[in-house]
Amino acid sequence: MLEDGSPFPTTLWLTCPWLAGAVSDVESLGRAAEWAGMLSADPDLAAAAGAADDDYRRLRASLADGADPCAGVGTAGQADPLAVKCLHARVAAALGGIADPVGLGVLASLGQDGFAAECPERRCEAVRGASRA
Repeated sequence: MLEDGSPFPTTLWLTCPWLAGAVSDVESLGRAAEWAGMLSADPDLAAAAGAADDDYRRLRASLADGADPCAGVGTAGQADPLAVKCLHARVAAALGGIADPVGLGVLASLGQDGFAAECPERRCEAVRGASRA
């Protein structure tokens, strides 16, 4: 919910500065539109995206005591689970445990599949160290 009490559909956020920048680079290459095209052309991929969108909505509802305040929209605030406008939201969903095929695909394209790779800049480690001091 926003400060004024109105509902906000985004539940999971991509906060790693390095990964957010890398996903921005992928987005700037037009990959969101490419993913939308792949979802519309591949029924299995589309079904996986629909299931991920359902999972996202269930997660949001569970955090709101079972009543989803944004029930009309799913991942990235979109009503259509096959529409792709924000790769950041899809990656955040994948990192949050939702099997979003777009988010998982973007992570794989960045060498982050399996989530075992570390940020090459180690920016977050530096921030954690500074906050401890």
